[in-house]
Amino acid sequence: MKRFIEGVARSQSTLFPEHLDDYVAEDNPVRVVDAFVDQLDLFVLGFRRVAPHSTGRPGYHPSVLLKLYIYGYLNRVQSSRRLEREAGRNVEVMWLMGRLAPDHKT
Repeated sequence: MKRFIEGVARSQSTLFPEHLDDYVAEDNPVRVVDAFVDQLDLFVLGFRRVAPHSTGRPGYHPSVLLKLYIYGYLNRVQSSRRLEREAGRNVEVMWLMGRLAPDHKT
């Protein structure tokens, strides 16, 4: 069983858009959020892996959810339902999350 749900590679070709990287400018703030969270040692900060039940689905990696929450904080998106909606329609969030779209109950 996988440890975490994995997103799609950002450089992988798809029908829409061809490459998400092409739609996110080099100076876009989501790139700062991505680089910042990737530099954090989440284990030292207290993020621990929770083992799913044998029949359960693996969880999202804590860094993915932290990126989403920081994005929401910086863009005044406070509702988990609105963050869920943004993950499905906002190209910046699609890029940041690797096309993952967590449910609002996650």
